Amino acid sequence: MDWDNARIFLAIQRAGTLRGAAEQLQIDQATVGRRLNAMEKSLGARLFLRTPAGYVATPAGDLAIAAVEKMEQAADQLQRQMQGIDERLCGVVRVAATDTMAKHILIPAMQQLAAEHPAIRVVLTTSTQVSNLTRREADLAVRSLRPTSPDLISRHLKRLSLGLYASKAYVKKRGVPQPGTALAGHDVVIYQRAVYASQFESICGESTANARVAMEVSSGLMLMEAVTAGLGIGELPAYMADASPQLVRIWPERSEPYDMWLVLHDDLNRTARVRAVADAIVAAYERLEAS
Repeated sequence: MDWDNARIFLAIQRAGTLRGAAEQLQIDQATVGRRLNAMEKSLGARLFLRTPAGYVATPAGDLAIAAVEKMEQAADQLQRQMQGIDERLCGVVRVAATDTMAKHILIPAMQQLAAEHPAIRVVLTTSTQVSNLTRREADLAVRSLRPTSPDLISRHLKRLSLGLYASKAYVKKRGVPQPGTALAGHDVVIYQRAVYASQFESICGESTANARVAMEVSSGLMLMEAVTAGLGIGELPAYMADASPQLVRIWPERSEPYDMWLVLHDDLNRTARVRAVADAIVAAYERLEAS
């Protein structure tokens, strides 16, 4: 089976459309269609049903998916192993993190890295979604949850904390809420349920049952912006919010601890450029004051 055709087949299965697969692979849509036709002709089977909702795998397609995913895993493993013996301090390193981590910690770390190793190019992806390191969506990830996969190496970076914050203008206008009132008479800014469902129940140990949800956001950076704009009380990383002159901490005695982890695939642990980026991130967290 031709691997180029197979990887395009897999992209169609994951995206559901020729256009989505073309965008994912950064090739033109006509090429995607030709490659799929070539693979179906070589196998003598129809792999997808073309429906109004997109491309749906046939029974033959389902069999092909399992086989092609094994090919993908083997190809990815070989690439990681080849990278693992690479001692050059140059090339691309893919890093995944949330936007708040990127802005406040990773960007300063990458400034230092660029000064020391200018031939290393970092591809930074900011998202609340967890990148798949096994499929090489990222070489390194900074996460608040420690992974359990035996193929991944995790290093504890720092224990940090969350606190409740509001803008000075909000507190001047609305006052400070009373503990134990479930934030009655106050507005809150929280994450969308799909991102962080527990905030619909409580923030920093205080129920939000009596609060008005003024805004739901999908990222930490937007949560920070909304709270700073005076839209409501929010649960924010203390290291970040304490540095803002526009914010005040509500109930400073309350905090929610969380741990940060640096995660990479075991096969990449000895790659010089990956280690250089990892060391820069570790150093940035070491400089960060715990709060």
